[in-house]
Amino acid sequence: MANSASRALAGELKDLMTKPLEGVNVQLVDDSNLFKWEVAIFGPPDTIYCGGYFKTQLDFPETYPFEPPKMKFLEPIFHPNVYPSGEICISILHPPGKADQRGELPEERWNPTQRVRTIVLSVISLLNEPNISSPADVDASVAFRKWKEGQDDTFEKKVKQAVAKSKVLADKDGVEIPTTVEEYCLNSKVSIDDDMDDTMDDDLDDDVEFMTDDDDDDFDDSDGGSDDDDNDNDDNTDDNNTVDSGNER
Repeated sequence: MANSASRALAGELKDLMTKPLEGVNVQLVDDSNLFKWEVAIFGPPDTIYCGGYFKTQLDFPETYPFEPPKMKFLEPIFHPNVYPSGEICISILHPPGKADQRGELPEERWNPTQRVRTIVLSVISLLNEPNISSPADVDASVAFRKWKEGQDDTFEKKVKQAVAKSKVLADKDGVEIPTTVEEYCLNSKVSIDDDMDDTMDDDLDDDVEFMTDDDDDDFDDSDGGSDDDDNDNDDNTDDNNTVDSGNER
């Protein structure tokens, strides 16, 4: 199962690096581990998150894609659907199953057809349009509602504080944050580093080889039986030829 998950993740990572999402940087936490990803999300233009650089981590189970990954922000962020621990609470990241007390429909939850691309897009959308009916952070949910109603600006202030802190991290990482729609949107294909490309291709090849080893063994075993039968048939043919030769004489 783990090898099947590795193969799927290697393919998704390569796809996201050759056809990147707008406003997102994706990389592995450790090049030798496909089950931990770092996804940096830039705050969308024309929102209070604009100018922000929010790093998240995706932890994938060995049962992926049959079970969803866990995703969390690595730095504190004040948001109705983010726990104080940084873990993101969103329907698409909840394991498949029947509807629960949160009012989620089964089709809103994770299923094996979902991909990392879908998860990231959902989280970006959630930033500016939180679900306050089932909050992970009640205080943030209340503050957001009051801000939208024009009663209080605490929510906006806390978000802008997080944006300011994230800029320091971006400077440290040597990352330039897009702040306009033109900068945010990606219209061209991004090239992959040759070493990374080779690494991902090798992972795919290794997984394919592993998955086909058992089939090859089974095939060899069946061939072994056929070879014995062929040898027996050859011996019988030689005996028959000897008898026929004697009859001719």
